Amino acid sequence: MNFIPKNPNFIQAIESVLKMQNFMHLIGFKFTKMEAGYMEGELPFKEVLRQQSGILHGGVIATLADVVCGIAAYSLVAENEYVVTSDLKVSYLNPGVGNRILAKGWVIKAGNRMLFCEAEIIDAESQLLIAKSSATMVIISKVVS
Repeated sequence: MNFIPKNPNFIQAIESVLKMQNFMHLIGFKFTKMEAGYMEGELPFKEVLRQQSGILHGGVIATLADVVCGIAAYSLVAENEYVVTSDLKVSYLNPGVGNRILAKGWVIKAGNRMLFCEAEIIDAESQLLIAKSSATMVIISKVVS
């Protein structure tokens, strides 16, 4: 789907928000493609991300899905708006293995206050689908604590 972002400077806004994503920096996740309503990134499969069986930890998979959906949704909101996840469902289809993991997220429907998104987590080398996800993002104004 082709979406028109409400903020013409959405890429700069995303880059600013991503500077605050400390966890994503720690695990080495990097965005490789940014379009209005669509995001892609990759994660090198480090030993620290494995669970006891040697496969990618389910929490990391869910986090990747949440982040690509959230940033895809954020790319469509107005300048002083943000998004938060109100619902995230992850279906784990295959063990996470390989040297690089791809995460793709996109908006399937944009409403006035909610954005509905989907994501896929994929082994980069074999193109094996590790997980699919659906998420609902709610548009909010910035909250100051």
